[in-house]
Amino acid sequence: MRILVTNDDGIHAPGIKALVLALAKWQETNASSNHEIIVIAPDDNHSGAGAAVGEVFSRDGVKIERFALEGAEHIEAYGLDASPALCTIIGCRGAFGPRPDLIVSGINEGVNVGNSILHSGTIGAALTGSLIGISGLAVSLQTRPGATFDVAATLAAGLIDELTLAGAGTVLSLNVPGCSLAELKGIRYGRVARAGIIKEHHEGTANPHADMIPGQQRKIELKLGAAVPSLGDVTGEVDSIDDGALIAGGYATLTALRTVGEDITQESAEVVERALASLQHHVTR
Repeated sequence: MRILVTNDDGIHAPGIKALVLALAKWQETNASSNHEIIVIAPDDNHSGAGAAVGEVFSRDGVKIERFALEGAEHIEAYGLDASPALCTIIGCRGAFGPRPDLIVSGINEGVNVGNSILHSGTIGAALTGSLIGISGLAVSLQTRPGATFDVAATLAAGLIDELTLAGAGTVLSLNVPGCSLAELKGIRYGRVARAGIIKEHHEGTANPHADMIPGQQRKIELKLGAAVPSLGDVTGEVDSIDDGALIAGGYATLTALRTVGEDITQESAEVVERALASLQHHVTR
């Protein structure tokens, strides 16, 4: 089995090193099996990139650099001038050898819960692999003083065997609170909550910037919500099974995700039918 490891914090980030070391230990434990690990990650931070590939049409190639990860120098590691999703695509299309059987993304320095998962490069890399039919695991850690990547790395390695038995294209998201293994209360299914990265700005009903003239510049203060790296206020979470609330309560969460696909609900089908009918007169001659 060939495992591609990537992330969105960049190949220099401590999270990917911790993940690779844990996977290398898992590899040694399963020495009787033919397992191979390769690291193909961005050479810079691409947090918040989602599944973006960037401007690829005007480029004639992608710069790569070989790296040696301390403690795992025997594992091939490459930094690419590319987003996490593009790293996944390139790694799955033969540029670095055979197609991987599994993609492991992370460990992200910050939780990926609630609606913020749409914007996560960590999750975007795993979901991109699922479009190619490769299962993946995205791993994220709550940032708080004293937090280390050890627990998240251990849990991630413990999921590899199970994920290999799952159907092609399965994607799991593992979020871990920033605590020690002794402090961890357990691991539970986490429902994706509605919490987002940016909170609403309650400035009143009028646009406070309507008086600006062309060329004038101002700054809009970003008000961060619950789904931030350290995990913000989760009082708005409606149920104890919501991922953010569970993390705040000291539990690691595991959630299955799926990538883009057609909305085949009856309600949406009716919307499409009405829209097609209303557009018909534009094409009727």
